[in-house]
Amino acid sequence: MVKRSRIIAFFLIVLLFAGLMGGTTDNIVKKINLGLDLQGGFEVLYKVEPAIKGQKITKDVLNNTVKALDKRINALGVNEPSIQIEGKDRIRVQLAGVKDQAEARKMLSTEANISFRDVNDKKMMDGTDLVEGSAKQSFDQNGNPDIVLKVKDRNKFKDVTKKIAGMYPNNQLIIWMDFQEGKDSYKAEVGKKNPRFLSNPNVESELNTDNVQITGHFTVEEAQNLASLLKAGSLPVKMKEVYSTSVGAKFGQHSLQTTVTAGIIGILIIFLFMIGYYRLPGVIATVTLFIYIYLTLLIFYLIHGVLTLPGIAALVLGVGMAVDANIITYERIKEEIRVGRSIKAAFQAGNKSSFIAIFDANITTILAAAVLFVYGSSSVKGFATMLIISILLSFLTAVYGARILLGFWVNSNLMKNKPGWFGVNKKSIHSLSENVDTHDLPTHFDRFDFVKTRKIFYTISIALTIIGIIVLAIFRLNLSIDFTSGTRLQIMANQTLTEPQIKSDLNALHLKSEDVVLGGNKNQIGVVRFKGDMTKHDEDQVKSYFDNKYGKNTTNISKVSPTVGKELAKNAIIAVLIAAIGIIIYVSLRFEWRMGLAAIVSLLHDAFLIVAFFSITRLEVDLTFIAAVLTIVGYSINDTIVTFDRIRDNLKVRGRLKTAEEIADVVNTGIRQTLTRSINTVLTVVITALALFIFGSESIRNFSIALLVGLVMGCYSSIFIAAQLWYDLKKKELKKKGPIKTVKEKRKWSDEPQV
Repeated sequence: MVKRSRIIAFFLIVLLFAGLMGGTTDNIVKKINLGLDLQGGFEVLYKVEPAIKGQKITKDVLNNTVKALDKRINALGVNEPSIQIEGKDRIRVQLAGVKDQAEARKMLSTEANISFRDVNDKKMMDGTDLVEGSAKQSFDQNGNPDIVLKVKDRNKFKDVTKKIAGMYPNNQLIIWMDFQEGKDSYKAEVGKKNPRFLSNPNVESELNTDNVQITGHFTVEEAQNLASLLKAGSLPVKMKEVYSTSVGAKFGQHSLQTTVTAGIIGILIIFLFMIGYYRLPGVIATVTLFIYIYLTLLIFYLIHGVLTLPGIAALVLGVGMAVDANIITYERIKEEIRVGRSIKAAFQAGNKSSFIAIFDANITTILAAAVLFVYGSSSVKGFATMLIISILLSFLTAVYGARILLGFWVNSNLMKNKPGWFGVNKKSIHSLSENVDTHDLPTHFDRFDFVKTRKIFYTISIALTIIGIIVLAIFRLNLSIDFTSGTRLQIMANQTLTEPQIKSDLNALHLKSEDVVLGGNKNQIGVVRFKGDMTKHDEDQVKSYFDNKYGKNTTNISKVSPTVGKELAKNAIIAVLIAAIGIIIYVSLRFEWRMGLAAIVSLLHDAFLIVAFFSITRLEVDLTFIAAVLTIVGYSINDTIVTFDRIRDNLKVRGRLKTAEEIADVVNTGIRQTLTRSINTVLTVVITALALFIFGSESIRNFSIALLVGLVMGCYSSIFIAAQLWYDLKKKELKKKGPIKTVKEKRKWSDEPQV
C-alpha cells in the first residue's frame, strides 16, 4: 500500500525551503561582505616614524608593526586585509568593506601606549606593567560601560595606589593614552568637556588587587573599541598618515560576475549528472545541494564573514564533498539492492554502512581546515573558515538531509520493486537466497590488478618528483608580486581612467603589469604593480609620460616588499605540515598508523606535484595559488580515507591475513569497489573547475588550472599510490610477525538513528 502522506510531506518540506530560499537568497547575497579582491575598499598609506628618540626603523621593526596592525584590524572586525611594506619606512593598508573610515584610521594609527600618572604628570606605571591581551569591556556598579585591565605585579600596583592615596586632596590616578611629554598636562585638561586623558579616578586607600578599572563617559561601542585597542597591544612606532583613498576591486565587477556565472554553470552540470546517473537519489541530492549552498551563504552572512576568491574555492570544495557523501551512500544502496535486498532494507543498510566512511573523510578534512584556521592568516584563514562551514553543512545536508528526504519516498512504498529508480538494472540483481555478500559483487574494474602494477606507478611518481625537484632547483617558481619585490605605480588623473586605457599607456612604454586596479572618486586613480625594481631611468621615463598625459605631479612610484606574502606562504606550509601530523594521529587511531602514513605520503605527493607543474609550465604563482593547493590537500585526504575505509571493511570479512596474496586481494577489492565513486566524485568537482577555467574571468585562470591538475593528481594518488603503499607496509608486517589477525571494530557511530 502506497503511503501518500510521505510523498506529500516531502513536497511540503521542499516547497517550504524553496519559498524560504526564494524570499531571502537575493538579500543574503547582496549583504555578504566581499573581500578586497572582489569589492575593493579603503586604503591608507602611512609613514613609519620612531616612537622614541634614537629609535631606528629597521626591517624587523617594520615586520613587528605589520603584525601589530594585523591584530588591530582583526579587532575592527575586518578579515583578510592587505598590508604591504613599501620602501624603507612606509606601510600601505587596504581594508575591505569599512563603513566608518574615521574609526578605522584611529584604530590603526593610535600608538596605544597606556600610562598611569599622578596629577603632576609623573609616570607611575605603563603598558609593560599590564598582562598582555587582558583588556576587556565590562560594566561598573552603576551599569556604565568601562574597561578592565589586569596588572602583572599586584604589589607594585598596591604601592602605586598607596602613594596616590597619600597625595590628598590631589589623590587622582590619571590614566592616559599616548601621553606626549612636554605637550600634555593633567592640569591643562582637567576642566575640559572632552579631556585628552581616559580617566581620573580618586584613590582613597591602597588597593590590594590585580584588576585596574578604567571608568569614564564611554558608550558601549567606545569602551569595546578601547578594550580591543589595548588588547591588540601598542605599536612599536609612530604612524603618520601620508594619504588615504578608496581602492577598486582587484578582480573587478565583470570578473566577479563571470566567476559566479561559471560556478553556476558548473553546479548545474553536476545536478544534471547526478540526476542522470543516480535517478531519484540524484534528484534528492540536487535538492539537498541547493539547501547546502543556501545555508552556507546564510551562515557566512550571519557570522559577518568576508567572501574572497579563496572562500569561493572552499565553497567549491564543499560542493564536491557534499556530492561525494551522496555518491558514497547511493553506491552502497545500489550494492545492497544488487545482493537482493528490498528497496527499504537496502536504503537502511546503505545508509548505515556509508556513515563511517563519510564521517572519517569529513573529520580528517575538518582537522586540516582547523589547523589552517589557527596557523594561517589573511586569505588562508578565510579559506579555512569557509571550508569548516562547508564541511559541517555538507555533512548535515548530504547525510541527514538527503536521508530524510529520500526516506519519505522509500517508506511510502512507491519505490517497492522499482530498482530502476535507483539506477540499478534488474539483470544485475541477485536473489537473496543466493547469499551473495556486497564484497563479492563483480565490478566494472575486476580485470585490473592495481597491486601488481604498483611499481609502474611508483616509478612514474618518483620520476615526476625528481623532475619536479630538478626543475624547481633550476627555474624556481614564477612568483607574482605577492611574493617578490616589485614596483607600485600610482596615477592620479583629473579624469576618469579605464583599465584598457592604462594598459594601452603601458604598452606604449613597453611595460608589462601584474595587475591594474582603479579607485578613488569616479575612478580617477589608477594603480599598477610590476615585478622587480625600476631603474632610475625607467622611473623618470614613466613619470614624464604620465605627467605629460594626465597633468603635472600625478605619478607616484614606490618599491613594494613581499614580506607579508612570504609570511602568508610560510604559515600555510607550517599549517599543512601540522595538519599532516594530526591526520596521521587520527587515522592511526581510527584505522592504523600504516594507513595514516600512506595517506600523508599521498597528500604531500599531490601538493608537491602541483607546485612542480607550475614551475615546469612557468604559470604565475600568486595568493590564489595557495588556496588552490589547500583545496587539493582537502580533496586528496578525503578521497584516500574513503578508499581506506572500504579496505578496512574488507579486512573484517577476512578475519585473518595469512599471505601477501590475501593482502593484495583486500587492496584490489577495496579500490575496485570505490573506483566508481572516486571517478564520479572527481568528475563532479572537475566539472566545476573546468567551468571556472572556460567561463570564469582571466584573473582566476591560473587558480582554475591548479585546481584541475590537482584534482586529477588527487584521484591518481588515491587509486594508484596510497593503498599500494599500505600493501607494502602490511606485507613487511606479515613477513615479520606471521599471520595478521583483523579485529572487528565496535562502531559506536553505526547505531545512530535511522530514518
